[in-house]
Amino acid sequence: MHKLRVLLILVCLWLVPGMLVGVPDAAAQNFETRAAQAFLMDAETGAVLFAKNADDLMVPASMAKIMTVEVIAEEIRRGRIDENTEFVISEDAWRRGGAPSRGSTMFAEIGSAIKLWDLLRGIIIHSGNDAAIAAAETIAGSEGAFGRMMTQRARELGLTQSFFTNATGYHDPDQVTTARELALLTRHFIETSPEIYALYGEEEFVWNDIRQRNRNPLLTMGIGADGVKTGFLSESGYGLVGSAMQLDQRLIVVVNGLENARDRALAARRLLEWGFRAFEPRTLFEAGDEVGSARVYGGEINYVPLIASRDVRVLLPRGTDERLSAQIVYRGPLAVPVRAGDEVAMLRVMRGDALALEMPLQAAQDVGLGTLSQRALDALWELGSGAVRRAIFGSESG
Repeated sequence: MHKLRVLLILVCLWLVPGMLVGVPDAAAQNFETRAAQAFLMDAETGAVLFAKNADDLMVPASMAKIMTVEVIAEEIRRGRIDENTEFVISEDAWRRGGAPSRGSTMFAEIGSAIKLWDLLRGIIIHSGNDAAIAAAETIAGSEGAFGRMMTQRARELGLTQSFFTNATGYHDPDQVTTARELALLTRHFIETSPEIYALYGEEEFVWNDIRQRNRNPLLTMGIGADGVKTGFLSESGYGLVGSAMQLDQRLIVVVNGLENARDRALAARRLLEWGFRAFEPRTLFEAGDEVGSARVYGGEINYVPLIASRDVRVLLPRGTDERLSAQIVYRGPLAVPVRAGDEVAMLRVMRGDALALEMPLQAAQDVGLGTLSQRALDALWELGSGAVRRAIFGSESG
């Protein structure tokens, strides 16, 4: 850490109710893309390397199937389905999503029953609409009900702008998402469902004696790509969510609104290659190092040390000696008891006015109830500091 030629200025920011702290994204230097929406992030740190119209609502097309698979994964986690569960291809699934539809299909036969892992391959590798509809009908009873499950899952993951109405990605004016939220969803899925995510890297799958190759063009480009999903509708243009690993670094890219499949592949590849080439990781704190402290109210000590559960790393443009600033943000003072390992604060590292890293901090030790005299002193301190906060931020209403 002492070898870094990076100046880190650390301050604590104590939130009061109703106070919001906004941070802008990093802006790409000397990089342009023809995509209508584009987003590039580092999977480990969450650092945003590039953003273009990243929060604009857009039509996801088949990229919505990433959430379809996330809902299936959540059903597995909750024990509601397992590898022996069978998904029956209904007449509706066959007509709207199978061979008669002339769209992306697994070519499953009407009335056939498909086991879980084959169904997942049909959705992930073939982008099979028949498989997606069968999953929705088996899990939720109808595709509409499954769409509501998809939206509910989005909210549980903190995705506030995405709305889903179907499992296939077929156009519906109410089915929308953003480039940022697709990237965040993909990051979550990679972290929580590695066994299923591995299917995204499989290059082909044979079902019903029909061999189909994975539709993701990044997989054969030799750039370390192992996912994720393409999409196209006339209402959306050509889009792609991709992810690649190079030298233990994973990047996630989203592009949408391209004119053709070639432009889509080129735009995603160029962003990934630029991200790997233009940035390098720097370690600010190692896992377990004390990063700062948080004020405690009524405890046996006044401040609890804060640590990170993993290395605190940021991505910086290669060859730069930039000045960084950091904030420890928490709603405080913390109430006792505080338990070691509790996530009680958030570390935000800024590169200029751009967010370089955001990650949770944990209490390094237990803090129990203080003595009566300690609590009395804390009450007096809180009374005085509360008056100062009200003078600065104003009183709450309602």
